Amino acid sequence: MQILLHSDPHTDGSDLMAVHIKTVVQDAMQRFGERITRVEAHLSDVNSQTRSSTDDIHCTLEARLVGLEAVVVKDHAGNAHQAIEGAVRKLKRAVGTALAKHDPRSRRAPSDASATDAPDDAVPADPAR
Repeated sequence: MQILLHSDPHTDGSDLMAVHIKTVVQDAMQRFGERITRVEAHLSDVNSQTRSSTDDIHCTLEARLVGLEAVVVKDHAGNAHQAIEGAVRKLKRAVGTALAKHDPRSRRAPSDASATDAPDDAVPADPAR
């Protein structure tokens, strides 16, 4: 899995931050194995350095899945590490949901469901009784 970091000029885009993101994302996404080809992380400071607020660092994570559309999640926090952690939690949940929706083992065919509702030798009730 390839992990890329993109940052604006007002956020930490250093090699240390790239290593941190790579480690956190790999740990969280390892259970999905080869089903994820790439994760792109985008860090930005919404207010740049002009104003400071509690949630001005935004982290957007985009996971590319084999054979499916990309999954995108966002989180914001007071610092980059918190924003990354929040976005990774959301990404883990969103990727799991997306893969489960397309997993043929998790679905039952409609004909299977109706066949299990009533036994083969069941006789419909007589309305005259």
